[in-house]
Amino acid sequence: MQAVKQTGPYIRKAISTKRMMTDVLIALIPVVMFSIYRFGWDAVIRIVVSVVVMVGLEALAFGMMHAPEKNKDTFKTRLKSRYRDYTINNVIIPSISAIIFALIIPSKLPIYAVVVGAAFGIIVGKMLFGGTGMNIFNPAAVGRIFIGLALSDMFTGKYVETDLIAGGTALATIKGGLGFPQALQSYSVLDLFIGNVPGSMGEISVAAILIGAAYLLIRRSADYRVIVSALVTFVILMGLAGLRAYPDDTLNFVLYHVFAGGLLFGVVFMLTDPVTSPVTGPGRYIYGMIVAALVVIIRLFGAYPEGVAFALLFGNMLVPLIDFPTWSTNRYKPSFFIGCAASLVILGLIVYFSAGGLV
Repeated sequence: MQAVKQTGPYIRKAISTKRMMTDVLIALIPVVMFSIYRFGWDAVIRIVVSVVVMVGLEALAFGMMHAPEKNKDTFKTRLKSRYRDYTINNVIIPSISAIIFALIIPSKLPIYAVVVGAAFGIIVGKMLFGGTGMNIFNPAAVGRIFIGLALSDMFTGKYVETDLIAGGTALATIKGGLGFPQALQSYSVLDLFIGNVPGSMGEISVAAILIGAAYLLIRRSADYRVIVSALVTFVILMGLAGLRAYPDDTLNFVLYHVFAGGLLFGVVFMLTDPVTSPVTGPGRYIYGMIVAALVVIIRLFGAYPEGVAFALLFGNMLVPLIDFPTWSTNRYKPSFFIGCAASLVILGLIVYFSAGGLV
């Protein structure tokens, strides 16, 4: 079956966009509640500011992008006619992007930086592409990457919660030169699971993320293929790196990298975005593999301790290529399995032999 180009969002289920997006909001509740419990009013203020900015700017851009009806003669009626197609989805969807954006930033990030990131994400990452269903990049990731590069000083020092002993977040401790064994002494796997570690507001509690993931999968509002593909690829490649660098503690090495940073949050709430992910089943497996492999490469060999947002945006760029009608299909052909297996083998060999320098 050939992939057919249709208007977005690209949802291939007998459910409404409103119901699916509402499910995502509900799934985010455990993560939001934990972030409020952990960071207090800092979390509340940044989430509210992000929501107000994204929802407000999308509404403003929506009105500017829709021409008023010609037979309306007063300013009020002409303005109202610009919003004739404005629905509840135009509130729910940017609210989700706003909450996700707020959850992947530090709790002490200055408010003006939150405003800048949220504004850039919703305008440049979404509305410039035509609005809901037309964007090729995840708006939250676009906003986070922009302020991470443009306002890099805001992600160090007093603006970022750090551990007084380890001196940084769980992943930054490894990159800081202490290495994995010392990082594991500072932050146990159990600490990572329950969220007793410093980091971005919504990424530190694995337990809260898994509750949201379970809800989305039960409700079938998230595609399991993307999640399975990304996590399996990540575990295999990190496992090979652990076998090479830390053969006596490979399991903890893998669990540490799975639980630390934004991997699980990104896989559950960002990678599964139906608008910016491929439309076919095989394509979603490939998409998950690409993003997970990039995260592994960035974490192990890159300059940054985390790589989920960068990997996600790069994966978004490749979605049109994955969905290209000439080869895009919902059939699982032998070439699909051969290609995935060969890619894993090649990547695994690269990671394994390169990981010797991690010790």
